[in-house]
Amino acid sequence: MVMMLLGLALFVATHVVTSLRGLRSDLIARLGEGAYKGFYSLLAASGLLLTAYGYELWRAAGPALIWNPPHAMRHLAMLLLLLAAIAAVAAYVPSHIRAVLKHPLLVAVKTWALAHLLVNGDAASMVLFGVILAWAVYDRIALKKRGAPLPVAPKGWGGDALALGLGLVLFLALAYLFHPYIIGVPVMG
Repeated sequence: MVMMLLGLALFVATHVVTSLRGLRSDLIARLGEGAYKGFYSLLAASGLLLTAYGYELWRAAGPALIWNPPHAMRHLAMLLLLLAAIAAVAAYVPSHIRAVLKHPLLVAVKTWALAHLLVNGDAASMVLFGVILAWAVYDRIALKKRGAPLPVAPKGWGGDALALGLGLVLFLALAYLFHPYIIGVPVMG
C-alpha cells in the first residue's frame, strides 16, 4: 500500500507542478527547459512505475473489499473504456471529437478511472482509480482557469474517422493483449 501511495503522490505532484504555471516557469528558469523536462519525465515515470508495482503488491496481499460490483457493470465499463480509447486517440488527431471534448486526453483519463471504479470494489483499486480521477478533474479545472487554448474543428471528417478507427484498435489491443498479459486480468470472454 505504501509503495502505491508514494508512487501516486510522486506522479500527481509532478503533474500539479506543471499546472502551477508560475512555479513551472521558475523551475524552467533555474534548471533550463531540457533539464526541467528530463526531471519531470523521470519523476513522472518513477511515480507511474511505483504506483503500478505498489498496486500489484497491494492487490496480491488481498486488500479489503469495499463493495461488490454487480456483474452487469462490466458492460457499462467496457463501453466507457471504448469511449476513453477514442478520446485518447482524438487528443492527437485534429477532429470534431477533439474540438467538442476540448481536452480529450483528460476526458479519456477520467472515463478510464470511472470505468475501473465501477468494476473494482477492493480498497487498492478504489484508492488508485479515485486518486487518478480526482487528479484529472483538478487538471481540467486548472486548464480552464488558465485559459488554455482550445482545439478548433477541422473542415473535413477524416480526423474523426481516424480517431474512431484507431480508438477501436487501441481498445481491442488493451482488452485482448495488454490487460490479460501485462495486468494479468482478462477482461474479454
